[in-house]
Amino acid sequence: MTGPRALLELVRAPAALTVPGDILAGAAAAGRPLRGSTASLAAASVCLYWSGMALNDYADRDVDAKERPGRPIPSGRVTPRTALAVATALTGAGLALAATAGGRRALGVAVPLAATVWAYDLRLKDTPYGPAAMAAARGLDVLMGAGAGAGAGTGAGTGTGTGTGAWRRALPAALTVAGHTYALTTVSRKEVEGATASLPAAALATSVALSLTTAASTPAGTGRARRATTTALLGGYLAAAGPAQLQAVARPDAARLQRVVAAGIHALVPLQAALAARHGSPRAVLPLLAAYPLARRLSRKVSPT
Repeated sequence: MTGPRALLELVRAPAALTVPGDILAGAAAAGRPLRGSTASLAAASVCLYWSGMALNDYADRDVDAKERPGRPIPSGRVTPRTALAVATALTGAGLALAATAGGRRALGVAVPLAATVWAYDLRLKDTPYGPAAMAAARGLDVLMGAGAGAGAGTGAGTGTGTGTGAWRRALPAALTVAGHTYALTTVSRKEVEGATASLPAAALATSVALSLTTAASTPAGTGRARRATTTALLGGYLAAAGPAQLQAVARPDAARLQRVVAAGIHALVPLQAALAARHGSPRAVLPLLAAYPLARRLSRKVSPT
């Protein structure tokens, strides 16, 4: 019988603390107040993330048998059929939560997001399109948050609804999260065998570029306190991601690239917080600040990679 510890490892449970920030950043960028529907969309996002983790292990079970024999499937603690069932159930739960929170418009983002997750794990991961697919998934996750709090029949095509206006305002935040994810996924493809220094150097350059772009694009008329908060959080993002990237530039072996990936997963949280702060949403920033140390602490018990 599959134990709870094995299931937690299968879905890399603590890494899900880096996911609700996509929804919060999207809601903040679209000018949405944080409501119950925001929490429901965050829960949907977590379910879809966990489904992707379970499906990843299902798809990689033969490779993991050679490279990561301690993972739940090759170690025999979870059967492939169970992993696939978990992925399917979590996908269904994520779509149901999205439908409950935002109706057809939420599903209009959640369904392509789920399809991208499944396509990445089953077909695209080892192709040149893999990093772009993963980046698209996280970008869609941010756009799903842009619809938080709006009813299924309000605001179509306006700046206040879940139509193009809200998505357009959230697009810069979605592209920022997608850019970070693209660089991180590119590094993760080499975390077993190592790479040349150019790979972590490119990831470091991406982190710096995203920070500068986010700081420079703070809306006009933003007060000093909001600018200072955004800048401090961007500094936190660089402090979270940069040291591991710099160490990997010096020696890009497998162990250091794995640290780049782990640090990059956690660094998403201060980046999401900076995006929320840029749009003046302190209620979104506070839970993210609390999530960051918790995610790092729990990752010592269950690996996020």
